[in-house]
Amino acid sequence: MTSLAISYDDVAGAHERLAGIAHRTPVMTSATANERSGATLFFKCENLQRIGAFKIRGAYNAVAQFTPEQRERGVITFSSGNHGQAIALAAHLLGVEAVIVMPADAPEMKVAATRGHGGEVVRYDRYAEDPNAVVQRFVAERGMTFIPPFDHPHVMAGQGTLAKELFEEVGELDLLVTPVGGGGLMSGCATAARALSPGCALVGVEPEAGNDAQQSLAQGRIVRIDTPRTIADAAQSRSLGQHTFPVLQQLGVRIVTVSDPALVEAMGFFATRMKLVVEPTGCLAAAAVLSGAMDVKGLRVGVVLSGGNVDLAHFAQLVAT
Repeated sequence: MTSLAISYDDVAGAHERLAGIAHRTPVMTSATANERSGATLFFKCENLQRIGAFKIRGAYNAVAQFTPEQRERGVITFSSGNHGQAIALAAHLLGVEAVIVMPADAPEMKVAATRGHGGEVVRYDRYAEDPNAVVQRFVAERGMTFIPPFDHPHVMAGQGTLAKELFEEVGELDLLVTPVGGGGLMSGCATAARALSPGCALVGVEPEAGNDAQQSLAQGRIVRIDTPRTIADAAQSRSLGQHTFPVLQQLGVRIVTVSDPALVEAMGFFATRMKLVVEPTGCLAAAAVLSGAMDVKGLRVGVVLSGGNVDLAHFAQLVAT
């Protein structure tokens, strides 16, 4: 096994750094979900996290480790919304200027929230432009530090803190299921799992329209795809990262996919049965478990609900169909 970008010590260090910053989100259960799946499910509710998603964990862990010079020059990132909000808030808390490059079709509530946290928003066309080009212009002009949404060791370690909390609360698990976009969340959680619950199987879930992680692990190399068209807007990444791919590969992560209709059904389930608002991407892991896309009968399963940032009018429209 080659050296990986992060270790459990990095996750533990991030957890200390995040004390008093990130919420220790609740772990919820549902008798209906257990009956439906045939498993004992533990939902880690990051939809109730600060900024409405797990992303504050990695964002704050990264910006908090800036040098004085980096803090003076500021931070920049690109994001469909949740990472951008998280970087904006982390920068605000630490007194750092932040620029967030966001898609023109990003949900307006995410754009407004990013600006509300003090971030300067720059828009681009996600289907025609490369956000990296916009980012590099600001890096060149202002000397800002780029913190990518997932492919950064400090971001990955921060995201893993949610799994650390989950295992501390419920003990060892047979299976941990998380959404997968660029792999930052799963790489951090897998690192924590291997230290705290060594026998735990690891499954990442991505939208059917964007199964680059599934292709990458099957082929043993990073596969890059066109921007997928899916309601899971926070999982529209084109590929895994140079840091995240080896972690998923070497720690034995398996990937499954779910359809957009399965995401909508899961959103409706959480709203009606558990009184939770969960965004489409946040439902990826749950949809795989609840739809029967994977067999979990008789297992103790951790399921990450990664976020709840969805326009309420759009949410109502989706669950009403």
